[in-house]
Amino acid sequence: MSRAEMRLEHIPPRQRNRWRWRQWLMIDEGVLTMRIAQVAPLYVSTPPRSYGGTERVISMLTERMIARGHEVTLFATGDSTTSAHLVAGAPTAMGFEEMMEVGAAHTAMLANLYRRASDFDIIHSHLDYPALPFAATSSTPTVFTIHGALNVPGFREAFSAFPKLNYVSISDSQREPLPDLNWVATIYHGIEVEAQRFSEQPGNYLLFVGRISPEKGPDRAIAIAKRCGIPLKIAAKVDPKDRKYFEQTIKPLFDDPLIEFVGPVNEQRKMKLMREALALLLPIRWAEPFGLVFIEALSCGLPVLTCPLGAAPEILKDDVTGFMRETDEELADAALRIRQISRSGCRSWAKEYFDAQGMTDNYLSLFESLLSKRQRTREILIPTDARVEAPPDELIYTTERTNIS
Repeated sequence: MSRAEMRLEHIPPRQRNRWRWRQWLMIDEGVLTMRIAQVAPLYVSTPPRSYGGTERVISMLTERMIARGHEVTLFATGDSTTSAHLVAGAPTAMGFEEMMEVGAAHTAMLANLYRRASDFDIIHSHLDYPALPFAATSSTPTVFTIHGALNVPGFREAFSAFPKLNYVSISDSQREPLPDLNWVATIYHGIEVEAQRFSEQPGNYLLFVGRISPEKGPDRAIAIAKRCGIPLKIAAKVDPKDRKYFEQTIKPLFDDPLIEFVGPVNEQRKMKLMREALALLLPIRWAEPFGLVFIEALSCGLPVLTCPLGAAPEILKDDVTGFMRETDEELADAALRIRQISRSGCRSWAKEYFDAQGMTDNYLSLFESLLSKRQRTREILIPTDARVEAPPDELIYTTERTNIS
């Protein structure tokens, strides 16, 4: 019988049901359990109905952490689907058109969260800079996973104002614009690889997936497909800021029997297109911070054709997961040789390095490490109808915990 259980014996029987176990940062056999707040953007639901890699990652983390026995509260849109306790920052997904309104909603959601920050052992924010001033004044540690590029106007000034907060990069290359931040880890995204159907048989078309924008290279993809004579399907959305580019530059290129514009697709349609394709073709022009679509493709056996920019050389391996080339001519030649790549090898690569289990393990290890530096472990009893940091003094005992693994 533990000391806390012995103390419970001294409580009159009729009063015992007023108390419950609160094992703060402890569960059986010394494994930590945590009260975690996951904070998602309000542009789309978590998980998203179609486009939204960030929200897909947040959903996987949330569900995996709950399965490990942690108490997770998800701050997201009200139309999100989750096993966590959901706190709605907006009734439904707000989209990308009214950015001022979304920013205001983020501020209100963060104010609500940090007013009750003591309810959590750790806060995990996926909202880049809006949460910075809140986190800087909170005694509950916040971990910031930065999902986008950092070479955005104003980002240097915003993040440099709070350099000592806890930042997680999603690739080593992502850190380059701001190397002096307190980077506590690089944690690659992961997906549920086993949940994706595998296809050993290559299809007969190239596939472009994601977003129509200059940096993603849809015009290059069309030129490459025409050069090598392989059909190209484009499954992509068009954001309002890229509408002019789409109408003036990309849409006129569809007047070719090799090119098919599919438009935005949901998760099921996207994975079906990947399984039945010959290769994923993403001739990017920018330093992609990660590229979740790369590992989604690999998970169902689809090789990748892209450029060696940003995180791509960290995530992919030439001649194993496909080919990385710089020019359109080189990529067209590589497309003609893509059948040399083992589709089962692509899936094995995704399973070994980018499975959701490994991603979750890495985040939980980080959280435990940060918390172990701040406080001693306590096992306590608290009233069932109270929300307090600790019970009456006579019911507390503490133990030092020096090794957390």
